[in-house]
Amino acid sequence: MKRLLIGTIIAAALVAAAPAHAQRQSLADRVAALETQAANNRGNTDLLNQMTQLRTELQQMRALVEQLQNENEQLKQTAKDQYLDLDGRLNRIEGGAAPAVPATTPPVTPPPATGAAAPAAERAPSVHGDVGAMAQSGDERAAYNVAFDALKGGNYADAAQLFLSFLELYPNGAYTPNALYWLGESYYVTQNYQLAAQQFRTLLERYPTHDKASGSLLKLGLSEYGLGKVDEAERTLNDVITRYPGSDVARTADDRLKSMQLGRSIR
Repeated sequence: MKRLLIGTIIAAALVAAAPAHAQRQSLADRVAALETQAANNRGNTDLLNQMTQLRTELQQMRALVEQLQNENEQLKQTAKDQYLDLDGRLNRIEGGAAPAVPATTPPVTPPPATGAAAPAAERAPSVHGDVGAMAQSGDERAAYNVAFDALKGGNYADAAQLFLSFLELYPNGAYTPNALYWLGESYYVTQNYQLAAQQFRTLLERYPTHDKASGSLLKLGLSEYGLGKVDEAERTLNDVITRYPGSDVARTADDRLKSMQLGRSIR
């Protein structure tokens, strides 16, 4: 009987101890959960701080980008203004002697060029080292003057036909180099750059020492530029500077090269 009583007491004690252990386990879990939550809260706070910092940096970067864009636009506008100013001065320098285009002729905008048309009067042609060739006159000079007068009057299509007729009649005359040059000009001013280049090239091949050889080389480069052959045009214009250093055509070629390069940089 005594043994039974002791066993009952022990069993009761064990039953009473179980809820206390369960309570301690439950409390530990709650503490662990609270610690985890606290850690998560600290992580969220750090993340929020990082996001705030990133937003600040993004705003600063946007402001910097906007500033750089404004500065870039200002630089582009400045470069464009410089290009237009240089191009305008070249137009005035190179096209100052151009005759007025008749009202019936549609306006054209060829690249500027020295001597886009004939001056009021032209001196007698000369080929260095061949003074005897200047002895010719008479009908040749009269035919040449007719074509030249048409050019001075701005009748470029008529002038081209007259110079062509002159060259057929006098393929090796005293005024043939001049006729080739002004034929090229009559094509150039009407933007027929292909035919213009042919005349200037022919003059250079046949009369490399003629007075108009330097102008022909310059106009050949400008014709190539008009045809969109930029690399060839740059080589030809550099050749002008090399062959005729210090001359008006060399300065014009140099200005045109700078204008071309500036035009590239703002596109």
